[in-house]
Amino acid sequence: MPQSRHHERPADDPSGIPFPPAFRPPPRTPKEKDDARRMIAAEAHRQLGKPYVYGARWQAAPREFDCSSFAQYLYRHAGIVLPRVSIDQAAEGRRVQPRKGALKVGDLIFIKGKTGRYDRRFPQGIGHVIVVTGPDEVIHAKYKRVRGKHGGLVIRQTLARILRRKDITVIKRYL
Repeated sequence: MPQSRHHERPADDPSGIPFPPAFRPPPRTPKEKDDARRMIAAEAHRQLGKPYVYGARWQAAPREFDCSSFAQYLYRHAGIVLPRVSIDQAAEGRRVQPRKGALKVGDLIFIKGKTGRYDRRFPQGIGHVIVVTGPDEVIHAKYKRVRGKHGGLVIRQTLARILRRKDITVIKRYL
């Protein structure tokens, strides 16, 4: 299995805007990784209800998020710099089996989307990313069209509900 590069700084955003640095050094010991998981979950809870904006950049956080900028923002709090877009995030980390008992806080669940990004690594595409925040909880920035308007929010759902989906592409662990 290839080694993850998640502690290295990824290439800058294609727009030419450099990625932000992590807020702290990357976790290395088991205790630091457990602390990082707690930070990710706590910060995700603080962002509940924030608006979803498609293509939101890291500079807009924590005012607004799209799904991948939300994951990127949470991981910065844990000392890990993730790539900007979900398909590049999915290429990093270690693969985890899609079973409720196998998942840990901080694991990212990547979903095939109706719109999204496609490449040879994920020919089925990646359209969404969801963060595991507890034994039966996930939080994600979710798009929703309401009364003809585009929008959405950072929301909480049950992990069990997400794991029943047939469109999970891959689940990855970075801690």
